[in-house]
Amino acid sequence: MASATQSDRGVIIVGAGPAGLFAALALKHAGLAPTLVAPRMDGSGDPRSSALLGGSVRALERLGVWARVAEKAAPLRLMRLVDDTGGLVRAPLFEGRSEEIGLDAFGYNLLNRDLNEGLRDAVAAAAIPVIEDKAVDVSLDADAATATLASGRTITATLIAGADGRASLVRAAAGIDAVATRYPQTAVTANFQHSRPHDDASTEFHTPTGPFTLVPLPGNRSSLVCVVTPADADRLLAMDDATFSHEIERRSQAILGKVTVEPGRGRFDLSAMTPRSFAGRRAVLIGEAAHVVPPIGAQGLNLGLRDGAALADCLSDAVAASADIGGPEALAAYDRARRADIVSRTFAIDTLNRSLLSPLLPVQALRGAGLWLMDRIGPVRRAFMREGLAPAMAEPRLMRDEVADAA
Repeated sequence: MASATQSDRGVIIVGAGPAGLFAALALKHAGLAPTLVAPRMDGSGDPRSSALLGGSVRALERLGVWARVAEKAAPLRLMRLVDDTGGLVRAPLFEGRSEEIGLDAFGYNLLNRDLNEGLRDAVAAAAIPVIEDKAVDVSLDADAATATLASGRTITATLIAGADGRASLVRAAAGIDAVATRYPQTAVTANFQHSRPHDDASTEFHTPTGPFTLVPLPGNRSSLVCVVTPADADRLLAMDDATFSHEIERRSQAILGKVTVEPGRGRFDLSAMTPRSFAGRRAVLIGEAAHVVPPIGAQGLNLGLRDGAALADCLSDAVAASADIGGPEALAAYDRARRADIVSRTFAIDTLNRSLLSPLLPVQALRGAGLWLMDRIGPVRRAFMREGLAPAMAEPRLMRDEVADAA
């Protein structure tokens, strides 16, 4: 076995999805020495897109990623929520515009494969080491973290970050338990063309089986996340393109006109997962190793990017204090930095999702009353839109608005 020992600023990142790639860039930007470990994945067949909110876009600009992907992204300037549950208590239509809170756009939507390509190009430009091999074992001791790869090679560093998904090897090695929930729902994803312009509007229909969400892409194109029962997902995925296109038109109330679905559909069974800790024993968790949430409100990937930015803050603070970046103080700081954001948003998404599935009249009434308050009362309306973009608690430094900081 060959052993490569990193410096005292060395961090191994296991996983090279968007959260892992972003974390590597954020750490390098903060003066750390990250190394990415993951087999290269071909994401060309992934039909999903991600809505990147304001702080995420600012961070990508500062890391040299946004210029690589901006022309492939569509702005989100109107947020529309439609009650299509068919319940006895119907919530009012909610439409919020980014200009109401002083923004040109709430964020931007782009295909995951385009985002990943931009992140990989930026990682290469930053000369961040990437080892295209699979981590098969992780050992954590008092002084170092070591990853053993499928090739037999070992990589040792001061800290290891698990960006290796919901079945995280790093989380298991750190002995961190997680609370998991399975929902009786499946998300069907696709991209499609349409005859009417989307006018930069994201529309989320609340249905009895979950959200049916249309999110703009550049041109007269949009992405779809349709949350249904597993049996209904089977039926949708078995449809030919013409029938599926007609089904999208019907469920969307034809607000985008004639629909023509593009090749490639995805299926994802819904679940939620929250670990009991976000750090421990020279290990930290980011991305879906740290949180899994249903696809509601564009929170999942934005949470994952905030993980990487917060980790960069905590480790750079430790370096400035001449402290061990894998020591108890740095790990506790990261856990504190992420706990309120992750737990509060996981709870809010779970509550909304369960309210859609509930046939109880009091639950429907509460959801309707909440949307009525957001629609009719200005401060509540603006607070809802702002909170959807960024946590009320301090954002990581990389994501802050420089004008707001100066004020």
